[in-house]
Amino acid sequence: MRKLQTRVDTASELYATNVAAYQQLRSRLDEAMQFAIDGGKGRDRSIERHYQRGKLLPRERIDAVIDADTPFLELSTLAGWGQVNDEFPSGGIVTGVGVVHGVPWMFIANDATVKGGSLFPAGIKKQVRAQDIALENGLGCIYLVDSGGAFLPMQDEVFPDKDHFGGTFYRQARMSAAGLPQMSVVLGGCTAGGAYVPALSDEVIMVDGIGRIFLGGPPIVKAALGEIIDQDDLGGAALHTRQSGVSDY
Repeated sequence: MRKLQTRVDTASELYATNVAAYQQLRSRLDEAMQFAIDGGKGRDRSIERHYQRGKLLPRERIDAVIDADTPFLELSTLAGWGQVNDEFPSGGIVTGVGVVHGVPWMFIANDATVKGGSLFPAGIKKQVRAQDIALENGLGCIYLVDSGGAFLPMQDEVFPDKDHFGGTFYRQARMSAAGLPQMSVVLGGCTAGGAYVPALSDEVIMVDGIGRIFLGGPPIVKAALGEIIDQDDLGGAALHTRQSGVSDY
């Protein structure tokens, strides 16, 4: 293979200036990436509560699923950067490509430590982008679901066009029809829009005692019907694997 030649003078003053400028920009990028991953100040309490419930963070969940000693190619880490006072680090969702049993998959994982896994406009665009990449490259999708549905204060920006939240379900159905497996693991409460993802999947796994699927939770049932019911009886793993058929395992 022929070597690529360069005329760049690495000893020149211009080169040194450019390197310094690049390093400064790279440092800013690294700081932004780390902020997006860590979630910035004020997230420690949410993470602590998350662990107390017996849950892992989304990147930890992905790491537990992918093959040992294989990389995870994370996508769109800076989604939502500088928006809504940076209250949605990484758009509240983690996406990327990982290998499971030697096969590449697209991962889409909600971050319940960010507004309860609520779906924020930039995060939904991020999910749409991940699904488009999966469809274009013939990748199945693994959804690690832990979402409270749409972020209601911004719900007018969640369903505005075909490339937003409703479009994620369309893409899920298209990929399933094309033979690209859609797999969901329910790792927390899945309410409203968050409930549609597992319901549209080809295979669903629910974590007993933690995973729950319902359009409206017990408070809504009580308000609408006056009936008092707990979360597991309304949408727990036993109900959906033994009665409704929404979940397979």
